[in-house]
Amino acid sequence: MFDKTRTWATVAVACLAWACGGGGDAGAGGEAPAVEEAAEAAPIIDPATAGTIAGVIAFKGEAAAPQAIDMSEEPDCADGYGSEGPLTQSVVVNDGRLANVFVYVKEGLDLTFPAPPDPVLLNQENCRYHPHIVGLQVDQPLQISNSDPLLHNINTQPSLNRGFNISQPQAGMETTRDFGVPEVMIPVKCDVHGWMRAYIGVLDHPYFAVSAADGSFSMPKLPPGGYVVEAWHELYGVQTMDVVVGEGETVEVSFTYDAGMAENAEVPLGEPLVLGH
Repeated sequence: MFDKTRTWATVAVACLAWACGGGGDAGAGGEAPAVEEAAEAAPIIDPATAGTIAGVIAFKGEAAAPQAIDMSEEPDCADGYGSEGPLTQSVVVNDGRLANVFVYVKEGLDLTFPAPPDPVLLNQENCRYHPHIVGLQVDQPLQISNSDPLLHNINTQPSLNRGFNISQPQAGMETTRDFGVPEVMIPVKCDVHGWMRAYIGVLDHPYFAVSAADGSFSMPKLPPGGYVVEAWHELYGVQTMDVVVGEGETVEVSFTYDAGMAENAEVPLGEPLVLGH
């Protein structure tokens, strides 16, 4: 039985066609081992009955304007942003749609999904982490690279997993890590450049997405059933809703954020963002 009081947004059901889609000991985040044949096969999802949860993240009212980042001490990075210059990524709103929201199935799955062997990429380019929001599975490799000809470091601050703080002083360097247990979200920062921030969501299944520039997201190939879906934003917080996916059905959902939610948000922000250096 779902708790409808948790629903902060409306759900509109549209019958459309079917459309899916870090290792180490539990709680550990170490060097990822060489990829071996999965001991447990992935569950078979029948495409004839699988469904999709898709939708948009809306924003009501006036959003906080992005702040200019002072990269004057790193001119090579600053030159990568053109005349507008580098801006913060905490709030990105386009035509009333909110980007960089992590959306995932929080409850309702009773299947076991082995970690995919392919790594998820986190790059440091022009003194920023790309992408800003990263999602991956437990024990799936996270490949971290440095595309800048200068020193960066990657300082993760998890609550449940083992954190790591590694340096990459040269362009072309790559490091692979993973996470042993689910955690939403893990803040990431660079101690060298205070404006560099990212967040990592770790799940034990593949049903997650990050809202695009137009606020859209999609989680396909879901088995029919009832789910609790959560949306997470680094400034405006968390919302949940109950969603029932029928056989072969696409369920359209909408989460709506507004500026006032920032006052009550409880998200792992880590230390305050420092602009300039």
